[in-house]
Amino acid sequence: MTPRERFLHELKEWGKALIYALIFGTMIRVFVFETMMIPTGSMIPTIMPGDRLFIEKITLQLSEPEIGDTVIFWAPFVDKNALSMLRPFDKFMDLFSPSRFRGHVKYVKRLVGKPGDVLELEPVSGMGMYRLKVNGKVPPGFENRYYVRAGIFLTPDFWRMMAYPDEFKNIVTSSFYQFLKYYNDALDFDVFYEEYLKEYDNERYVWQDESGNVKVRVPPGHYFFMGDNSRESFDCRYFGFVPVENVVGSPMLRIWPLKKFGVLGR
Repeated sequence: MTPRERFLHELKEWGKALIYALIFGTMIRVFVFETMMIPTGSMIPTIMPGDRLFIEKITLQLSEPEIGDTVIFWAPFVDKNALSMLRPFDKFMDLFSPSRFRGHVKYVKRLVGKPGDVLELEPVSGMGMYRLKVNGKVPPGFENRYYVRAGIFLTPDFWRMMAYPDEFKNIVTSSFYQFLKYYNDALDFDVFYEEYLKEYDNERYVWQDESGNVKVRVPPGHYFFMGDNSRESFDCRYFGFVPVENVVGSPMLRIWPLKKFGVLGR
């Protein structure tokens, strides 16, 4: 074999190896593992802004998550602001995502409600905060988790307010109206509401009891998520239910920054 033939042979073999690596790597990315960079503080102190997580996907393809689990899921709408925060690596890797989620971003939150569960927020005396109750009881592990009464727990009309803020312009404060307008535009929320959420925005799933406390029943085939950092978390209180099929997986490792590398606690 001449030097030229040997060179071409080596080049061919390296080309095959690269193709196999790309195929194998893509299969791992699609079916087993992927990574995610956290742009916001919605899960402080569990997960911090700037953390990069290693996500394990197999477990939640074979079994459903439990109340209290931290879960990665596709937002059920296009979040223009979050898209602008993605790093080039994340944008590239999301090209391998299912076509129905193209242009969407991944959120990380804690699962607080499964299909059929009834959720409510109970005030904690002297704190100005609320404790979550699921089916009338505080779930194990939530005894010291506190939430802000916001979004749908503030008023049963909230999701419609998000979709059509101009309908409520004269009955809400100026700052609240600007909040609604901002998110309506950032999420194209009126489109999402009409095409999807409106079906569940009724007294079967959201209502006020005799004391004025808002209760939310999770529809079949959906989950309800909230962030640990309740004051800073944009979660299901604001945008509604998340379909079960939007679940990506569970955060397994914090791989960046290196000084915090390790297994994530619950």
